[in-house]
Amino acid sequence: MLFLAACLCIAVPALADGDSTEAIKVTQKGVTGIESIDTLTVNEWDIPTEHNSLPLTMLFSILPGGGQYYTGHYVRGGFITGIEALLIYEVYINKSWQKDRVYEQAKPFQDSVAMMTEAIMRNPDRDSLPSLYEKRNEYATRVRELSDKKMEQEDLRTAENAWLFGLHLYSMFDAFGIWYNNHYRSVELRSMKKALLLGIVPGFGQMYNGEFGKAGLLYMSIIGATTSIMTSQHMVNYYLKRKHVLGDEAPDSDEYEKITERVTYYRKNRNQYIWGMALIYIYSLADAAVDALLSDFDNPLHLAVLPNLGTGGARAMFSVDF
Repeated sequence: MLFLAACLCIAVPALADGDSTEAIKVTQKGVTGIESIDTLTVNEWDIPTEHNSLPLTMLFSILPGGGQYYTGHYVRGGFITGIEALLIYEVYINKSWQKDRVYEQAKPFQDSVAMMTEAIMRNPDRDSLPSLYEKRNEYATRVRELSDKKMEQEDLRTAENAWLFGLHLYSMFDAFGIWYNNHYRSVELRSMKKALLLGIVPGFGQMYNGEFGKAGLLYMSIIGATTSIMTSQHMVNYYLKRKHVLGDEAPDSDEYEKITERVTYYRKNRNQYIWGMALIYIYSLADAAVDALLSDFDNPLHLAVLPNLGTGGARAMFSVDF
């Protein structure tokens, strides 16, 4: 994360059109000739604050929402802190408790399987063996069900951990974006073609437009979706092995049908994330192009209604600038 902050610091001079230590007030003098109109300031999304140190912004952003708190954006920081806190609880506390709970539930059945196996090995009465095998298989089935449950929980935990990391990465990008907009924000028209070309690499189009928070959201989605695809495929492979074995031994059993349903379920999840990633990528290209096209939309001279007190008398002037 510190490496990311350093890279962003290095990239600032290349992205900025000019150096300034205060929030830029965009003016366009000499367009209407009326100073009160030509010197109108532009309302920016990120409100400038007194805390504008880049090193401190990135240092505090190591903590969940810390960069937002430092720069005075408490609502945004509160959302990030709350969501990260919930994910941390779910991944590192609740999932650990669920894992221990599954182990506790499986232990009696594992002991019963071992006991039945020993009874079968030592039992000289062949007539009683079928009942012993049946009981052993019942206990073994319960162990497999709990083992499947544990595998699903572990894969879900891996996916949730990836989303947690992605969310924290977004918070760092967003904190940097706040600092950047406080120093280098402008409403100069950007090249839509350049934004599209840079957008081929995910997030670069957004960073070209100065929308670092959007780039962070994109990376969070890519990281989370990619990991979810991998974990879903892992579960597909896990159940497919069981399905092939059962297909040879008991293709008409209830367990075979359950395993088939799990394979279908995780394949569907995997495919949904794949389609989701494709749509997110296409959306990121469109977003970069639209942001570049409307990059000077906040210019106060897009629409102006004003009097024109010339030598020829009083006239009303209506100006629209595209």
